[in-house]
Amino acid sequence: MKTWITGTLAAALLSQGALASNLPDGPQDATLRTSSGEEVRLSRWRGKPVILFYEDKDSTKLNAGLKEELFARGKERNLLGAATVVAVANLMKFDFFPARQIALSYVRDEEKKVGVPILVDLKGAMGEAPWTLPLKTSNVLLLDAQGVLVYRHSGKMKPEEQTAFFESLSKLVGVDLTTPVAAPAAPGATP
Repeated sequence: MKTWITGTLAAALLSQGALASNLPDGPQDATLRTSSGEEVRLSRWRGKPVILFYEDKDSTKLNAGLKEELFARGKERNLLGAATVVAVANLMKFDFFPARQIALSYVRDEEKKVGVPILVDLKGAMGEAPWTLPLKTSNVLLLDAQGVLVYRHSGKMKPEEQTAFFESLSKLVGVDLTTPVAAPAAPGATP
């Protein structure tokens, strides 16, 4: 879970990734909970693009590289506020006493470390229609400012899938994010 949101800041699939032509139409929504139990709808974040990470405890590291690169590119281009990152923990298999309270406590600790709220899915809402996400892997989704799903990927992203993700995100924020972060100059190197 430690790399859930590194640096903070989310059907027929193409290589397990999907672009707009393969996704459900219209705005999408779901009811989840905060780690303290408050009910929250995803539509709460409409108004700007949303990057949604939906993961269970065993899949948080699958796309850690993407999370790090996403943060680095956003920071380098001064775009960290251009989209909202929403992390959702799949805690379905912990929805019983006393495991639920232990899992929620762990999520709260992670929230403190990264400084970002982590929503929880105790009932498998994201595995149901219209989302139908696989529940035991890392899922990365992009929603436009109206809540329409424009990109979806399940599993570990290959480099070409990360490229497709950044192309889709670039369209949403109006800035080219397809170029990786520039490597820092070596000490003593002349420009």
